[in-house]
Amino acid sequence: MSTLDSWILQINDYFWTYLLIPLVAIAGLYFTVRSRAVQLRLLPEMFRIFKDKPTDGVSPFGAFSISAAARIGTGNIAGVATAITLGGPGAVFWMWVMAVVGGASSFVEVVLAQLYKARGNQPGTYRGGPAYYMERALGKRWLGMLFAALITVTFGFVLTAVQSNTIAVTAKGSLNGAGSAWFTPLLGVALAVLLALAVFYGVKRLAMITQVMVPLMAGIYLILGVGVVLLNATAVPQMLGDIIGGAFGIRELAGGAVGTAILQGVRRGMFSNEAGMGSAPNAAAAAETTHPVKQGLIQTLGVYFDTLVICTMTALVVLSANPSLTERGGADVTQSAFDTTLGGWAGHLLTLVVFLVAFSSMIGNYYYGESNIAFITKSRLVMHGYRGAILACTVLGAMGSLSIVWNLADITMGAMALVNLLAILPLSAIAFKLLDDYVAQRRAGLDPVFTRDRVPGLTGTECWEPTVSEKTPELPVPASPSEPR
Repeated sequence: MSTLDSWILQINDYFWTYLLIPLVAIAGLYFTVRSRAVQLRLLPEMFRIFKDKPTDGVSPFGAFSISAAARIGTGNIAGVATAITLGGPGAVFWMWVMAVVGGASSFVEVVLAQLYKARGNQPGTYRGGPAYYMERALGKRWLGMLFAALITVTFGFVLTAVQSNTIAVTAKGSLNGAGSAWFTPLLGVALAVLLALAVFYGVKRLAMITQVMVPLMAGIYLILGVGVVLLNATAVPQMLGDIIGGAFGIRELAGGAVGTAILQGVRRGMFSNEAGMGSAPNAAAAAETTHPVKQGLIQTLGVYFDTLVICTMTALVVLSANPSLTERGGADVTQSAFDTTLGGWAGHLLTLVVFLVAFSSMIGNYYYGESNIAFITKSRLVMHGYRGAILACTVLGAMGSLSIVWNLADITMGAMALVNLLAILPLSAIAFKLLDDYVAQRRAGLDPVFTRDRVPGLTGTECWEPTVSEKTPELPVPASPSEPR
C-alpha cells in the first residue's frame, strides 16, 4: 500500500511541477495584464458590491459564503503547516503571490460562470460553472461532461470523505485517543445526518447555513490566532523577515530551497484558495446579481480572504512555535503551536474550529457535485443516488485512513484546473468585454446592469435577456480597446 502511495505521489509531483504550475502562472499573468490588474484596481469596488440585495434568489454574499465554505477547509490549517515544514517560511510568500496573481484567474472564471449560467428548478435559483460555459461558449459538451465528472468525484466524494476523516481525527485527538471502537462510526453517522439536513433543504438553505458558519468559524480561528500572535508580538518582525528572506535569501538559493519554497507555496496556495481550478464558479453562478462582473469581483475578494488573512494567520501561529523543517507537517503542527502558547484548552477549541471548517466545506462540496450532476443528467434517480453516495462517503471517511485518497485528490484537482484553464484562456476576451462594460457604467455614475445585447454577437446565454425597463439607450457603451480609458 505504501508503494502505491509513493507512486501516486511521484506522479502528482511531476504533474504539478512541470505542467500545472507553469500553466497557472502564465494564465494568471496574462489575465492580470489584459485586465489591467483588475484584482487590485477594483479592490474598493469589491467591498461596495456586498451591499447588493437579491430580489428572490441567492445574494452575492450568499454565493460568496458557499464558495468560501468549500475554500476555507483543512488546507488552511494543515496545508499551511505542511508548506512551511517542507518549503520553509519562504513558502508563505509564494502563497501570497499565488493569491494576487490567481485573483485575476478567479475573476475571469466567475464572470464566465455568471454569464453562461442556467435557471434552476425553483424561481430565483441558478446553476452554472465551467461545465456550462464549456458547452455554451466553446460548444464542447464532451469537455463539460469531463469537467463535471472530475469535480463531482473530487469534491462530492473524495474531499467530503477527507473532511469527515479530519473531523474524526481531531475529535479523537481531543480525547487523547481514548475513544471506543464505536466512536468513529457513530460520529460518521452523526455527520451524515447533519449533512442530510442541509442537503435536502436546497441551495437557498445552504446559503443561509454557510452565511452563519463561515463568519463564525473564521472569527473563532482568527481570535485564537490573534491571541497567539499578540503573545509572540516581539517575534513577528523576525517571522516576517524569515518569510521574505526564505523566498529570496542567498542561503536558500544556494541550497536549492527556493525552488522547494516556490513549489510548496504555489501548490498549497492553489489547494487553499482554488483560484483557476473551476470550483468556486459553481457557487458563484448561483448568485442573483445585475452584472456578471459584480460576482467576479466578490469571488476575487474571497481568494484574498482565504490566503492573505486565514493562511497568513496560520503561518504566523506555526512560525511562532519554531517548527522543525524536517517533518511533513499537518494539522498536528498547528495544534501543537496553539497548545504551546495558549495551553491545552486551545487544542480542544481548535477541534471545534476544525469541525466548523470541515463541515462547511462538506456543504460547499455537496453543492459543487449537485450542480454538475444536474449538468450531466436531469434524472432525479441519479441525483438521489448522488446524495446517498455522498452521505455514505461521509460515514466511511470518518472510519478510514485516507493518505492515498488525499494524493488522488491532488491529481483530480489538478486535472480540474488543467481542463478549466485551457477553457477560460480563449474565453477570457468575453470576460474582458464585460469588464469594460461594467467600468463604463460605473464611470457614468450608474449601478451597472448587464443584458446580452450589450455585447454584440454574444450567444449561448440564457439568463441575461433585456426586460422593457432595461432597454435604456442612455446606458454608456464600453470603450473599445483602442480608446483611452
